[in-house]
Amino acid sequence: MTGDWRVRLREKGYRLTPQRELILQAVERLGHATPDEVLAEVRTHSTAVNASTVYRTLEVLEELGLVRHAHLSDRAPTYHSTSEHEHFHLVCRNCHRVISVDPDVLTPVSDRLAAEHDFVVDVGHLTVFGRCGNCR
Repeated sequence: MTGDWRVRLREKGYRLTPQRELILQAVERLGHATPDEVLAEVRTHSTAVNASTVYRTLEVLEELGLVRHAHLSDRAPTYHSTSEHEHFHLVCRNCHRVISVDPDVLTPVSDRLAAEHDFVVDVGHLTVFGRCGNCR
């Protein structure tokens, strides 16, 4: 986590709070996490954070481009840090394994969508559901 995020926070008119820092650190530690998982992680360091603070902070962090979310299930969105490499997700419907995939895999599809439909794919929000090799 670089100091750059603190500057972005202030430039957008937000205060740097211990809760925001704890929540961003929790997302980075967990890799992919729902707001409830982030809350549980944060509470191991501070009980002064509640669920609404986590949800509001995740929205702010996403607005600042520090985290992204994807829908890896039919439940709450899953957040991950943008300090990771850009990727999309494969989710096994049977065992719920999540595989992060390099967006270059989609280049032929993305190029075709751009050419035929003048459409740019937001790969970071993409989730493809199916069955992994172990569950087929």
